[in-house]
Amino acid sequence: MRRLFGLVLFTGMMICGLAARAEQTEFDPAKVSDSLKAIFQFGSVSTKQSLNANTVTLISGTIGGTYVQFGADLASVLDDGNKLRILPIVGRGSVQSVADILFLQGVDLGIVRSDTLEYLERKGIAKDIKKQFTYVTKLYNEEMHVIASKSIRNLRDLEGKTVSVDLPNGGTFVTALTVFERLGMKPKVVYVEQRIALEKLKAGEIDAVIVCGGKPYKSVSGFKDDRFHLVTVNYEKPLQGDYLPASLSAKDYPNLISGEDRVDTIAVPAVLAAYNWAPNTERYHKLANFVDAFFTKFPTFQNPPFHPKWREVSLSAPLPGWQRLPVAQQWLDRHGVEAVSRSRFDEFLKQSPAAARLQSDADKEALFKQFQAWDAEKNTRSQLRAGEKR
Repeated sequence: MRRLFGLVLFTGMMICGLAARAEQTEFDPAKVSDSLKAIFQFGSVSTKQSLNANTVTLISGTIGGTYVQFGADLASVLDDGNKLRILPIVGRGSVQSVADILFLQGVDLGIVRSDTLEYLERKGIAKDIKKQFTYVTKLYNEEMHVIASKSIRNLRDLEGKTVSVDLPNGGTFVTALTVFERLGMKPKVVYVEQRIALEKLKAGEIDAVIVCGGKPYKSVSGFKDDRFHLVTVNYEKPLQGDYLPASLSAKDYPNLISGEDRVDTIAVPAVLAAYNWAPNTERYHKLANFVDAFFTKFPTFQNPPFHPKWREVSLSAPLPGWQRLPVAQQWLDRHGVEAVSRSRFDEFLKQSPAAARLQSDADKEALFKQFQAWDAEKNTRSQLRAGEKR
């Protein structure tokens, strides 16, 4: 009886297995997507040409950073079979990404910080480098996070102390050194990878760690030690030419900020940059395809599950000192997308008594940057409230 029961059970399992395999053969992998068709036709010269012609390669940033997440989001939304494929590559930071865009074969786009090119020119590392770049759009603002013991209340308290500014191929060290120069500060700077630097901070081997990245930044939000907090960086006049005012809250970093407290800091724009290709080249046409897909589908990025920093992005926002990719500007003009923030600011100045006290264009520009930061944060809050209602 037992053998008979086993035989019946075995037969049933075989029938189920054969049925499952029969069901599986009903699905032709080549029908799943055009991408798989291309793989199965790997011997076709036309397929290879099509794949290369329609693949846009994006150099992003290090694992755990905001750049990598933005790259993944772009691929998730914009990949469209053989028509367009976004290929994000893990990068090594803003300075390395500038070099990759310039010299690495096949890299079409990269995310870099707006102060990186100016730094490279100022230090004599590169000449007229801005002329070799264009930007598709300004992305989000990357906040400066300064983690130190609670005895350090302000960035200026780090004068003469040992401060880690990450490795010298990223963007944090560029922003940190620029800020120190502008403020006339001379801390002892060390170049240590962020995760290792935070451990050294706990061990008392260094006095502070600086991290520049879009909030909430993973390595900062995961740091927990009651002896340390986030330090205030005041928006002083020497910083107002290249940076924006920003703030951090307990919602961003509950381990480092208590209650309803807010920590003032500065931020630097992240930029979606490209090499300045001539309009009649194949690489330029690839960028044109990317721009059309990205700008058309842009509203998708500003909703969950994509990174909350997308809510800060305004496609039309100007970027002083940079030239926009012509096809990107043409798309904005063709669709009537204007830099609304600037027009709203001009109207705000006309109606504001404070406008009469502004003596120079530089003062107006500094106030405009504060207005932009306020406007971006207000838009983020309103969109978050709208998402909660849904």
